[in-house]
Amino acid sequence: MEMEKIHTPKAPAAVGPYSQAIKAGGTLYLSGQIAIDPAVQKIVAQDIAGQTEQICRNIAAVLEAAGTDMNAVVKTTCFLADIGDFAAFNAVYEKHFVSRPARSCVAVKDLPAGARCEVEVIALC
Repeated sequence: MEMEKIHTPKAPAAVGPYSQAIKAGGTLYLSGQIAIDPAVQKIVAQDIAGQTEQICRNIAAVLEAAGTDMNAVVKTTCFLADIGDFAAFNAVYEKHFVSRPARSCVAVKDLPAGARCEVEVIALC
């Protein structure tokens, strides 16, 4: 099976040895996105709502670079640094993932760069 690396400057550059996304067959696998603003390569928003908005913009940019969009997302995995942010995270998440893909959402001890949340995505392309 042929694999294609997806990269766009409209989303944050990888901060480690990984790709923004990999297209394999008809499926796109996006690496976890945190709220890094690609214009400055750092997290700007401090609250969960602002960070979730930035994450969704980053995801949309990578999906667009792969020739697809948010409606093609079939599965998300969401990581929260504080489960107390669950309701506020959901309020933003549901505005962007209107197709309601399958999802897992868990609380974790820490996330890179002091992020409050991270989202990874599997989409059709």
